[in-house]
Amino acid sequence: MFRGPNNSTLCSMKAIGLDRYLPISHPESLFDFDTPMPVPGDKDLRVRVAAVSVNPVDTKVRAPKAKVETTPRILGWDAAGVVDACGEAVTGFQPGDRVYYAGSIARPGSNAEFQLVDARLVGHAPSTLSFAEAAALPLTTITAWEGLFEHLGVDPNSRADGRCLLVIGAAGGVGSMVVQLARHAGLRVFATASRDESRAWVRELGATHVLDHRQPLLPQLNASGALGVELLFNTQSTDAWWTQMSEVMAPFGRMVGIVEASAPLDLNVLKSKSLTYTTEFCFTRSLHQTEDQARQGALLSRVADWVDEGELRSTLRETLRPLCAASLREAHARIETGATLGKIVVEGWPEP
Repeated sequence: MFRGPNNSTLCSMKAIGLDRYLPISHPESLFDFDTPMPVPGDKDLRVRVAAVSVNPVDTKVRAPKAKVETTPRILGWDAAGVVDACGEAVTGFQPGDRVYYAGSIARPGSNAEFQLVDARLVGHAPSTLSFAEAAALPLTTITAWEGLFEHLGVDPNSRADGRCLLVIGAAGGVGSMVVQLARHAGLRVFATASRDESRAWVRELGATHVLDHRQPLLPQLNASGALGVELLFNTQSTDAWWTQMSEVMAPFGRMVGIVEASAPLDLNVLKSKSLTYTTEFCFTRSLHQTEDQARQGALLSRVADWVDEGELRSTLRETLRPLCAASLREAHARIETGATLGKIVVEGWPEP
């Protein structure tokens, strides 16, 4: 049983999916199709999806491989929309609520008119943002929050931490949120960027120093007067940055990364400075069904308050319309260039 509006009589919905894993230039890499309307489980919300954003995880999951799906697979792990129905065990939400979330990588994604999502992973959307602006935030906010406040040990309630944080890849989706949350906590933020546009973007978000990632980082840090950083958040290749990461750290520093290494890492480089390195994956809680999954919904609702108070902003940079396979293929192609700033959002289902 579930609670929903009396007029919920639709039996099918639009969706975008794949059945083969193809290059994004292939017209069948993502396609439009109709699929049955999902029925919520006890802990689920059914959300009418208004806007989605595209992340590198979408392109990695879709990347070419020798696999064929027997039924179309629906991707998408960032959405904003309106609650359409609630499972019997759900509390804190009701039909009509505006919500945003990243959901679970193990369930059908947000590239559909309606999506089922565990209510514990969902936050009330910022009231001051449009659906497109809100959809840009969940996955990157969760990743930035968990990496910064849970793994690096920064206090989210602090407004004057004072320590130095280096953000590698600060202009992308995750980096854009790390910079804002770090500034909110009072950290001194050193950010890497190279193009004029990306350097201006990270300064606008709150970076106090911008380093050129095409040049060695340590001399640039020394020139700024920072003799090593206490904290480091790497949003880019772990393999490419591993040696420089340990070089720029102060003794007893802490580092977090979000990209898996393609080869074994030499942990001996951490030894002399007693450095700590950890990884962050925003789907760990939902994938392993941890007892504290509600922490993600809670942090999203808290960030929504900060947005509504003017402390944080959406990282939306571009909106594509309508929400269809062609628009999503375009968004995937742009993400695969590795040169996007902030987030790309796709919104607005085509009219029948």
